[in-house]
Amino acid sequence: MLSWMTFIPLLGAAVVLTLPRQQHNLIRLVSVVATAIPLVLGVVLFLRFDRTTAAMQFVERAPWIASFNIEYYFGVDGLSFPMVLLTVLLSFLCIFASWGIEKGVKGYFAMFLFLESGMMGVFCALDFFFFFIFWEAMLLPMYFLIGIWGGKDKVYAAIKFFLYTLFGSVLMLLVMIGMYYYSEPHTFDLLKLAELRPFAGKTLELFGTALPMDKLFWCGLFIGFAIKVPIWPFHTWLPWAHVEAPTAVSVILAGVLLKMGTYGILRMNYPILPEATQWASMGMVVLGVINILYGAFCAMAQKDLKKLVAYSSVSHMGYVIVGMASLNSTGVNGAVLQMFNHGTSTAMLFLLVGVVYDRVHHRWIIKPDGSQGFGGIAAVVPVYTGMMALAVFASLGLPGLSGFISEALVFLGAFSVPRFQTMVVVSSLGIVLGAAYLLWMFMRVFLGPLNEEHKDLEDMNWRERLMLVPLCILVIVLGVYPMPVLELMRVSVAQLVSYFG
Repeated sequence: MLSWMTFIPLLGAAVVLTLPRQQHNLIRLVSVVATAIPLVLGVVLFLRFDRTTAAMQFVERAPWIASFNIEYYFGVDGLSFPMVLLTVLLSFLCIFASWGIEKGVKGYFAMFLFLESGMMGVFCALDFFFFFIFWEAMLLPMYFLIGIWGGKDKVYAAIKFFLYTLFGSVLMLLVMIGMYYYSEPHTFDLLKLAELRPFAGKTLELFGTALPMDKLFWCGLFIGFAIKVPIWPFHTWLPWAHVEAPTAVSVILAGVLLKMGTYGILRMNYPILPEATQWASMGMVVLGVINILYGAFCAMAQKDLKKLVAYSSVSHMGYVIVGMASLNSTGVNGAVLQMFNHGTSTAMLFLLVGVVYDRVHHRWIIKPDGSQGFGGIAAVVPVYTGMMALAVFASLGLPGLSGFISEALVFLGAFSVPRFQTMVVVSSLGIVLGAAYLLWMFMRVFLGPLNEEHKDLEDMNWRERLMLVPLCILVIVLGVYPMPVLELMRVSVAQLVSYFG
């Protein structure tokens, strides 16, 4: 079933490419079906998922390139399955968010479906070589989706995204080759590498200097994944990509692609290189706190709605890094839950920004000339205002909504480590700053006297409500009762932290 979930969108892309380019509605319908089937299969697997074991489930395994011990190897556990569910849900909703695309409809939907297959493969692959192929496969459709269907600086944004990610991929490739060469027997099997842990205590001579192999491999992988998160100072591609990308692509960038970086660290750095992970944990906390505060301060300075949400993603991913660095069950559970919850709340924010942009064709909170971009529109678009309020309060961590419980678990886990307590106290300022920039935005856009330019603004239509209602439900339900997701990951996280004693 994992193979079907991964390759049905690719099959859908192939079908789309055979259709006449004028048949826009047929292309959209095929894309809906190609993303709906993985979503339905994901629900089936959710009901069948065994929450009492940390073992890989729904495993598919077969020799691929036998001479190099490369395998077609799929499987999910409590770390990857929440991300699989998030991917299939957001991909389905983003097809409806892409309904207004009129330029190159055939190419756009084919690329989007290709992208979904790449994302699914990353979360399901358990062979490093196989993982790397899917990791690289995502670059091509994302590059074109930004570079062709983006805004006025789309080419610059697309090239910057491509080069940054490719640089990280080169480091991952070198580590992958090193791990294969120095493992006995040679293998790309991620579970086998975690079991053998063949790199601890060994050295590797580079440029005439003997360096600890496990720390060197850890740093190479971490930088490759940190670019995707993105962790400061590798973050500068993100605001450009978000602002220039179409709405649906921004949702996928923030909701899924950023999580691939933190997932990669949890899947590879932690179980394969646990000693190096303990050595680097303090550095991870520092980088996480920088992300939280730097992203929040940058968001406060933005006058563009989409840029504000983009920098808020940098800030919120900092909480994930802090929770991961705690190396205990509470903090890592909070980090994985924050990955899922941030994917839903930030997807809501980007979708809602896209809704208003489709109507007024600008995103200014305050225009370059200093005048109000919006102001008082709650009076004319009450449904839109209500959904935006829910997304804002979920993002700033209001108790009772999904963002609160994941951030609380992150702080509980990190504060239980004595040497991290000062950093945790400093990072808590991010909550205040987050409330400041989100409420400032909400006040400027929705409250006060109505800007007469927008007195005829239309409220959300049925398609826009359809793509946002599932996310609204998740934000509320997981805020009140987060156990459906926590139960998925609990046993797998416990096994992961057992590597650190």
